[in-house]
Formats: sequence, structure tokens, C-alpha cells
Amino acid sequence: MSITTILFFVFIVVVGVQIIFYLSFLFSFSAKRPETRLKKHVPVSVIICAKNEAKNLEQNLPFILNQDYSNFEVVLVNDSSSDGTLDVMKKFEAEYDNIKLVNVKTIEAFWGNKKYALTLGIKASKHNFLVFTDADCKPSSNKWLAHISSKFSNQKAIVLGYGAYAKKPFSFLNQLIRFETVMTALQYFSYANLGMPYMGVGRNMAYRKELFFNNNGFNGHISIKSGDDDLFINEVADNKNTALCFSKESFTISKPKTFFKDWILQKRRHISTASFYKTKHKFLLGLFYSSQILFWCLGILLLITTYNWQWVIALIVLRFSIQLTSFGLTAKKLDDVNLIFLAPVLELFLISTQLFIFIANLISTPKHWK
Repeated sequence: MSITTILFFVFIVVVGVQIIFYLSFLFSFSAKRPETRLKKHVPVSVIICAKNEAKNLEQNLPFILNQDYSNFEVVLVNDSSSDGTLDVMKKFEAEYDNIKLVNVKTIEAFWGNKKYALTLGIKASKHNFLVFTDADCKPSSNKWLAHISSKFSNQKAIVLGYGAYAKKPFSFLNQLIRFETVMTALQYFSYANLGMPYMGVGRNMAYRKELFFNNNGFNGHISIKSGDDDLFINEVADNKNTALCFSKESFTISKPKTFFKDWILQKRRHISTASFYKTKHKFLLGLFYSSQILFWCLGILLLITTYNWQWVIALIVLRFSIQLTSFGLTAKKLDDVNLIFLAPVLELFLISTQLFIFIANLISTPKHWK
């Protein structure tokens, strides 16, 4: 049996793996409609941990403070900022009676550790239902809190939301960031629906205060400076306690990076954190990513050699048909439908960049928190 023949059969297996993944995503999340039924408002504490975010707080806090919600407080945590962040927080605190300010001083043992600052904010909150977002985020509507909090129930102690990125016309980097964000959401929403929640995004998520303290907070990974969102969810979420919220009114919108260098550094932090996930999650995520790389490498190689090219093209078309159906329905649901037409190009660029980042992380450790 020739090398080309072996590669062809490997390609068939790889395409099969990709199809299984995308069909699972399709039926577990892409084809589902969001539930928009709102419930009675439960008291919530919105927690925002900020480090050198004076400008973003000025712009985005009004959108949070003016939510159409009957009972909520906003806990602002200043994590040893060196700019005017604390002054901005004090200004809002003087104007609104539902703001609580926590000023975190630098402590050598926890220097630069966002988890320490967040823990102090959680301790200071007065309500059991906690909603988390970042200073550079704004809600997509004044019903954001109503939608997120409506997913809590006697069983559901965690709510995973969607953190979108603002659109910037004629920017390939912006399209790449949004594509990666939709793909990530497709996976973590799908796995959660399949009973295997593995991550959430700190830009838009919620959980009960008692869940945090009953699981010893961030103690299990306090030495890892990143992962205040995904590592905590990976540790405590299960098939019974996790709910999803992906109605368009429940999104938060963040400012995306505008330079490739900054985005690469951000992705390096995220990818380094994923190495601490549970084994089953690392296996599935690794298998999906490996099958993506092999699909592109083997597909291109087999087309160059023209070996069984009709079958190779048929397999490529089949895989793209299922993938684009799953991705397209998700992109429409998450209000990024214009990404569908560029999806193959964006996917190729993204997986190449991720491979570069993985190699870079083996060589050196990325920096964390500002």
C-alpha cells in the first residue's frame, strides 16, 4: 500500500471525525432557538473588576446602571490601578446609590492576580446571584440583566452568556476575532447542552455566590493568574447546574483588539489556561483541533497529488456543507451572519495562528492581567 493511499484513508477518518463534531454541534446548539421568557426579577449583584480601565468605565457603566431591572447592585472592584480608574468609580458611586466600591491594594503574594481582586468583590456583594462582566463591555440592551437572571432556578446555579465583539468594517483582524468568538461559543454552548460544560467567558456569565464559596472559590487554581472564568466553570459546572442564555438582548459587546500583536498575546493567555482543563475536555478539544489541521493539510496534499481527486473533492464538499450549516445557523443566532461567506478562509488563518501560538507557549510563558 502506497503512502498516498494511506493518507487518503486517514483523510476519510479525519473527515468523519469533523462531520461527527459538526453534526453534534448542529443538533445540540446551532438548530436550537433561544428561550426569551422572562421571570420575576431576583436580586443580583453585578461585579466588574477593573485595572486601568478609566476610559472604558466612563463609556460603559451607564449602560449597566440604566438596566431595566428592579433590584440590583453594581460592585466595582479597583484592582490596584495606576490611572484614574478609582476616581471614575468614586464619581459614579456618588451619583448612584446602588454602587459598592472595593479598592484592592497591591499585596505581594497576590500581585497581578485578578482572582484575588474578584474574590474580594464577591465577598463584598450582598446578593446571592452574581453577574460578571468586564469594564470594556456594554450590554446589548437594557434587558440584559433580566435575560441573564431569568435562567437561574432551583437547579441552575450557573448561567453562561455570550460576549460578542463590536464590528469594524474593512478589518480582517476584526472578522477573524469575531469568527473565533462565534466558533468558541458554538463549542462551549454545544458541550454544555450535551451535558459537558467546560468553560464560560468572564465578559458575560453568572453564578450563585454560595456555589463559589461551597467550592472554595478560586483556591484550586489560585496560582494560575488567568482562568478566573473558564477554569472556575471547568471545575464546578456539570450537566445539572448549568443554563445557557443566548438571546440577542442578553449579549455583551466588547471592544476587540486592533493590532495583531495584542490579539496574539490575548490568545496566548487563553490557550495556556486551557491546558488546565479536565482531561475529557482537553481530549475532545484537542481531537477537534487536530482533525481541523489534518483536514486542511491532507486535503490540500491529496488534491496536489490528484490521488482519487473526485472522492477527495466530494469529501471536502460534504465536510464544508455540514460545517457551514452548523456555523451559519450559529452565526445568525449570534448576530454575525456576514462571517459565513469568509468562514473557510478565516478558519484556515485561525488554525494556523493557533498552531503558532501553541508553539510559542511551549517556548515562553505569556503575560497575564494588565
